[in-house]
Amino acid sequence: MQTGENSAASTKPADPLRGLAILLLLQAAGEVLARGFGLPFPGPVVGMLLLLPALSIPFIREPVARCADFLLQHLSLLFVPVGVGVLSHFELVASYGGRMLIAIVLSTWAGIVVTAWVYLRICAARGQDPEEPTGTTGAADPRDAS
Repeated sequence: MQTGENSAASTKPADPLRGLAILLLLQAAGEVLARGFGLPFPGPVVGMLLLLPALSIPFIREPVARCADFLLQHLSLLFVPVGVGVLSHFELVASYGGRMLIAIVLSTWAGIVVTAWVYLRICAARGQDPEEPTGTTGAADPRDAS
């Protein structure tokens, strides 16, 4: 019975809310720092930079992880406002839809190209083969099966 009590105590219903509160506090701290120091990038970016080292602290990491799990489980709900917005402004989408599609495709392509370029530069700096898988857990590479 001890195991069930520990697992029930470790997954408190308030943990996702605590994680959300931590995320919002870090975003607010990022806003204060960005505006206070006149930084050239938005406060939420500063908040994410603050989050990175904070995730090494277990009492921050665990509630934030539970919040992230909760948000990912309900991710489809976050698309409802976008769908309503598209439907309520359908005439704008009809007139500018082609240009928006071109902008989305080109920006996605540019993001993929830049990501691949950065990855290749990092691999070259480390002397690694970009085709070699990294972070394997000892499982056989499916490309080696012949």
